[in-house]
Amino acid sequence: MNAIIRTGCASIVVAALMAATSPGYTQTSATEAPVATHARKPAAAKTGIPDSTLVKSLPGFRNGYATVSGFRLHYVVGGKGAPLVLLPGWPETSWTFHKIMPALAGHYTVIVVDLRGMGASSKPADGYDKKTMAVDIHELVKSLGYDKASVAGHDIGSAVAFAYAANYPQATDRLVMLELPHPDDSLLTFPLLPQGNVGDKPGNARPYLWWFGFNQIHGLPEKLLAGRFGLEQNWIFTYFLKNESAIDARDRAVYEHAYNSVDAIRASDAWYQVLPQDIVDYRNYGKLDMPVLAMGGPAYGWMKKVIGQKAENLSAVEVQNSGHFVQEEQPELVAQTMLDFLQRTYD
Repeated sequence: MNAIIRTGCASIVVAALMAATSPGYTQTSATEAPVATHARKPAAAKTGIPDSTLVKSLPGFRNGYATVSGFRLHYVVGGKGAPLVLLPGWPETSWTFHKIMPALAGHYTVIVVDLRGMGASSKPADGYDKKTMAVDIHELVKSLGYDKASVAGHDIGSAVAFAYAANYPQATDRLVMLELPHPDDSLLTFPLLPQGNVGDKPGNARPYLWWFGFNQIHGLPEKLLAGRFGLEQNWIFTYFLKNESAIDARDRAVYEHAYNSVDAIRASDAWYQVLPQDIVDYRNYGKLDMPVLAMGGPAYGWMKKVIGQKAENLSAVEVQNSGHFVQEEQPELVAQTMLDFLQRTYD
């Protein structure tokens, strides 16, 4: 992904959804029988896998809940040592890090957070700019008894992690950013239409990020997608995974359930609707003095350029043979690269 990438208009996804619900289209999952095409209705939200069940598959981890900024944050914590906070992105939850959490927990106290509006965390009416979301994380870290932590994030979580480091440098040991820089002025250059046809995979072309535009629309996405969010989610996974089996049926069910309600879609869209404010905040941030690691697959070039403008001590690593979800496609590489960076001695 280069510094200038493409997004588009809501008409693309509306057309896709119209096609998906037109006669002759059926969708089945491992838990659903085929439905007659003439009788198809919007799917009801699937029963989710409880956080208590998920955490049992991660020995040494437990669920936690904290009241910060006047609402509830859900987190998963395990391991020993200095604190390492992991922040997920759209369209996933804290479960996105489950493949790398055990390796990291051998050296750090790993705290994986469902952001404001995500998963089992509350979904307030506002406060979705990355600066305010960084306040949430800072309050959580303090409530757990830590004055300083390393912070890592993927996608939207990467932007929040940057905002945390920029606003609380005294509370940030090291910063790790995966597959997204903090929103900056380059987002304002995203063209409305793609050049050429939009395929199932970006290939060597710049990815076409139409959902950046679609998620800006207040009220409409949740009406279209509530109860059928898997349509959009699976399109994203198909588009941005080199190895589509890296996010298996169980993982997809976890993520789909987390976003399948009107309230969840409204809250997650709000992360995008405040991008103009995020860009203004970024302009006012100074240089970061702490060590920063940027890891990217498709977003590598864009990240290196944008983050390099603010980070005085930047290490940039391109993740080969991976799409956007690097922690799920290349978990061993991501975990080891993070550990090497976090444990490196700096003068």
